[in-house]
Amino acid sequence: MKIFKLFLAVFLVSAVSVNAQEQEQKERKPGHTNNNKFKQLYDEFATPNMFRTGSGAPGPAYYQQQADYKMDIEIDDDLARLNGEEVITYTNNSPDELKYLWVQLDQNMRAPDSKSPLINGSGFGPATTVSRAANGYLREPLERGFNIMHVKDTKGNDLSHMINRTMMRVELPQTMKTGDKFSFSIKWWYNINDHVKEGGRSGYEYFPENDNRIYVVSQFYPRMAVYNDVEGWQNSQFWGRDEFALPFGNFDVNITVPADHILDGTGYLTNREEVFTKEMMKRYKQAKKSYDKPVVIVTQEEAERAEKSKSKDKKTWKLSAQMVRDFGFATSRKFLWDMMAVKLDTKDVMAVSLYSKEGNPLWGEWSTRAVASTLKSYSRMTFDYPYHKAISAHAPMGMEYPMISYNFGRPDKNGNYTERTKFGMISVIIHEVGHNWFPMIVNSDERQWTWMDEGLDTFCQYVAEQDFGEWHPEALSADMKAYPSRRGPAANIVRYMGGDQDYIAPIMSKGLNTYQFGNNAYGKPGTALNILRETVMGRELFDYAFKEYANRWKFKHPTPEDFFRTMEDASAMDLDWFWRGWFYSTDYTDIGVKEVKKFAVTTNPTEQGKQIAERYNIDPNSLVYFVEEGTEGYEEASAGDMAELPTVKEFIMDNFSEEQQGEIKSPKYFYQVTYDKPGGLVMPLIVEYTYADGTTKRETFPAQIWRLNDTEVSRAIASEKEIVSIQVDPDLETADVDTSNNSWPREIKQSEFEQFKNQVKN
Repeated sequence: MKIFKLFLAVFLVSAVSVNAQEQEQKERKPGHTNNNKFKQLYDEFATPNMFRTGSGAPGPAYYQQQADYKMDIEIDDDLARLNGEEVITYTNNSPDELKYLWVQLDQNMRAPDSKSPLINGSGFGPATTVSRAANGYLREPLERGFNIMHVKDTKGNDLSHMINRTMMRVELPQTMKTGDKFSFSIKWWYNINDHVKEGGRSGYEYFPENDNRIYVVSQFYPRMAVYNDVEGWQNSQFWGRDEFALPFGNFDVNITVPADHILDGTGYLTNREEVFTKEMMKRYKQAKKSYDKPVVIVTQEEAERAEKSKSKDKKTWKLSAQMVRDFGFATSRKFLWDMMAVKLDTKDVMAVSLYSKEGNPLWGEWSTRAVASTLKSYSRMTFDYPYHKAISAHAPMGMEYPMISYNFGRPDKNGNYTERTKFGMISVIIHEVGHNWFPMIVNSDERQWTWMDEGLDTFCQYVAEQDFGEWHPEALSADMKAYPSRRGPAANIVRYMGGDQDYIAPIMSKGLNTYQFGNNAYGKPGTALNILRETVMGRELFDYAFKEYANRWKFKHPTPEDFFRTMEDASAMDLDWFWRGWFYSTDYTDIGVKEVKKFAVTTNPTEQGKQIAERYNIDPNSLVYFVEEGTEGYEEASAGDMAELPTVKEFIMDNFSEEQQGEIKSPKYFYQVTYDKPGGLVMPLIVEYTYADGTTKRETFPAQIWRLNDTEVSRAIASEKEIVSIQVDPDLETADVDTSNNSWPREIKQSEFEQFKNQVKN
């Protein structure tokens, strides 16, 4: 009975607002919907079914379509034109009957009658550059876009088709049932864009000093759209920003280019003996055994000779790829070429770079090493890279396709480069090569959910960058402690999340319709996952669940729910509050120390304590009392402490057996700390206490501490040592947008203007 009364007393005396709460309960208030931050996401999530389970795994009836391609492509270097013909074999693995097929025509985004330039507002500023003025207001539309010559069945009969901007509907001669295959051919050509002047995710870069081009070619062929269980045909128009949704298939592609070009792309090079010289074959065999440094296959001297020769002969390179969702290639007579082998757990992979002399010495020193490091890091976080090579091709932009990516970073004309240029190049290579996993293999719908490829890739990029800095310390300058990652750490997203809410959209928005695209699709989701790993779940739980997601959905089409559900299913953590806050809202983190109260303990009944004892019919002499600093009785009670007040300590100890008494500490100091949350985002409460003797203690309260009060929460502390300061989020782990309220006693920070005045005075 005494033990019961003791704990009841502690509860009652700390609940000083009992009367106010009871009075509030008597007042009638209108009802409300469940807006609790910990409300489950059942309303937002799709209902589990036979295609996609509640655990986040593919269901027993999961299916996906297949599209296989056989192509003949030729680059006309004089006209900068691509001519192509393909045979597509489409397999209907769905339970549905199909009357027509949808094909993507991405090049039509640049057609003269394209609507893409008309979806953005425009105006005249007080001044602009000549090139911006010319491109924005004076240039006539260029002859760009697909020219479809025919669409035929395998017997040569024309197929009825209709082009709606960047999509083409092909009517089937008869309905496709489950398991049916249908083959048809498309012949086309288009003028390749100068992506330096015109923009775009592929095209050519022109070098007038020697009249040569570097081609990085993609979205160059009519491509099948995705048909799936979630929305049927994914036939959203391509406006230029949102990327792609594509089915997997097999590719056999013959590419004819000038004979002095060097070419590589998606797939195995099946006629290497025909297109390589004997010296190139010798170097290639050396590269397959070189694990510590790249072997140059085509030297700078050889590339410079080819620049001048400009052969009029032709050569065909044959590439074959299985189970890929897309195809890209790069070709130029300017290319140097180097390779090295990378040993993964289950296989060896070739890391490859294609670059011109304008990229040296930066590219020769770091490109292939960056590819190799990326292959190791991403394989560790997900699954071993399944393809036989990964290529980094030199271009003034960043873009990704299966087995090949286009990456920027170039020294000046004298070969000099800054640290910013170097790390910018390494980072973009890591990012674009990393896209092989997300979305080239874990094949999410980029057109709808940009963050599922860019955000997941940005998170893995941060991990891989830190690995690179650890594995290549020679790349870091003397004053660097780690790789200078631009995205990933929580502090780096604070300015965005604390910005103008009128120009911030939730992550769960279509990429085309978001403000601040880079922060929304790359920075915030990448940071969210890093915080989830380091602060919320811990690396062991997170890494296991993340790897489970990657392996469940490799070579398949996941949705956001599949990711969210798998992360919870594989970790035994309810993370709905995290997804809701970080992905479905634009709330931000702001948690601080609102108030710290000190208490003393006594057995002398206080007036407030007597009232509570009387209310609950308890003998006031059977209770202990906590007296707040500044109130009546505090000075008397604080004359000693629990360890030095025999009546209190004996009273407490009398309630426990001798065995239990050994487990009871002897605190001397009592505090009630109230934390508030001006920001709407729910996050764990990380607190560091500093004691008078200089020691510290850190405590992390789960996010669920806010579940019953989204505004503030208090914690009672019985301490054996005096607390002299309290710091919330001491390592800046939660992306707190305002740290001025994170400490007690409150730190007085000068404004930037006050700092400026003091500098002037001094």
